[in-house]
Amino acid sequence: MTNRDPEESEPVERGTAERALDVAERLVQVRGFNGISYADISAELGITKASLHYHFATKADLGRALIDRYAERFAEALRLIDRERSDAPSKLDAYAELYAEVLRGERMCLCGILAAEYQTLPEPMQGAVTAFFDDNEHWLEAVLAEGEAKRALKLSAPRREVAQGILGTLEGAMLVARPYGDPTRFDATARALLAGLTG
Repeated sequence: MTNRDPEESEPVERGTAERALDVAERLVQVRGFNGISYADISAELGITKASLHYHFATKADLGRALIDRYAERFAEALRLIDRERSDAPSKLDAYAELYAEVLRGERMCLCGILAAEYQTLPEPMQGAVTAFFDDNEHWLEAVLAEGEAKRALKLSAPRREVAQGILGTLEGAMLVARPYGDPTRFDATARALLAGLTG
C-alpha cells in the first residue's frame, strides 16, 4: 500500500503541492497565517482537505514550507542584485524595490506578516522567520561594508545596527502604507532612508 494522494496520480503530485503553496502564500500575505485554513486553500484549488493534508500533514508543515520557499526566492533575488548591480547605493535601491513590488501587488512581505503573529506561530516557523531576517541583515551588512570601503555610503552607526534599521524601516513602512492602500507612502520612506546613507 502506498502513501498516495487520494486525488492525484504520481506525476502531478508536486504540481498540486506547488499550487497549494502559491494559494497559501497569497492568502497569508493578505490575511495572515492565523486567518487562513486548509478549507480556504482546498476550496480554491478544488481539492479535498484530505488531499491537502497528504502534501502538508499539519498547518505547521505548510507554514514552514511557505517560509522556506519564500526565503529561497528572496535569496535568489539578492544574488541577482549582486550580479547585476555594481555599487552599494544601487544595490540598496534594488533591495527596497523588492518590498515595493510586493506592496504594489497588494500583499505584504510573507515573513513580515508572520512576524506580527510570531507569538502564536509553531516553534519551527518562528525559527524560520528569524532566520529569514538574519539572512537579510547579513546581506545588508555586506553591502554596507562594500559601500563604506568605496566611500559610496556614509554610516552614522555600526553596520549591524544600520542593517537592522534598514530592514526594520522597510518592513514597518509596508505595514503603515497598507491600510492607506498607497504604495507611494512606502516609496517616500524608502527614498528618505537611502538618501540618508548616501548624503
